[in-house]
Amino acid sequence: MYTERTGRLPGSVVWTSTPSLLQPGRVLPDGCMDLLWHDGRLLVAGPDTRAFVTGGERSAWAGVRFFPGTAPTLLGVPAPEVLNRRVELADLWPAARVRWLTSRVNAAADPAHGLEEAALRLAADADAPDPLLGEVVNALGAGRPVAATADRLGLGARQLHRRCLAAFGYGPKTLGRVLRLQRALRLARRGVPYAETAARAGYADQAHLARDVRELAGLPLGELLGRR
Repeated sequence: MYTERTGRLPGSVVWTSTPSLLQPGRVLPDGCMDLLWHDGRLLVAGPDTRAFVTGGERSAWAGVRFFPGTAPTLLGVPAPEVLNRRVELADLWPAARVRWLTSRVNAAADPAHGLEEAALRLAADADAPDPLLGEVVNALGAGRPVAATADRLGLGARQLHRRCLAAFGYGPKTLGRVLRLQRALRLARRGVPYAETAARAGYADQAHLARDVRELAGLPLGELLGRR
């Protein structure tokens, strides 16, 4: 069973997952990075450019999903370093710091609460997120073209690409594609017909939507929605 709630850290989501069936799960690209807890260990989930298929074990997971572009500053981990990966925090941080944070999370009433407290502490100790990144997410998330986004923010195309690469692990074109997928899924899950979903989400047509879903999610749209 999967549950989530809005976190106390602005823009974050706190979630837990305990699979009820011994079958692989599928985590779709969303532009985010997560701090994860599993079997008493802490991991970092990097940004994805394709669906991440989980192993199918029945043990519990918990996580804090950070607003797109903010995790590299909070965790001190460059996004490209963990692109399409799930990495032990011990491989990214000094051992003493990992032991300290892990012990605090494991001592909490539940791992999700412990992770949320850890996220709040990390945010208190880190620099404030670059506000421009939020504007990039909002613009691309609303379907604004990359060139128009750069112009609106007063950036050159190369500047925007560099800023996005550092924060999201990939350039603005890929980020826009990922956010468009999420727009389409929100519409389709509400029962909007596929052709209308494609038009409203910013695809050329329904065939374009179908291709993009298959490439990013690894499944046809109908099968993907049926698995939710």
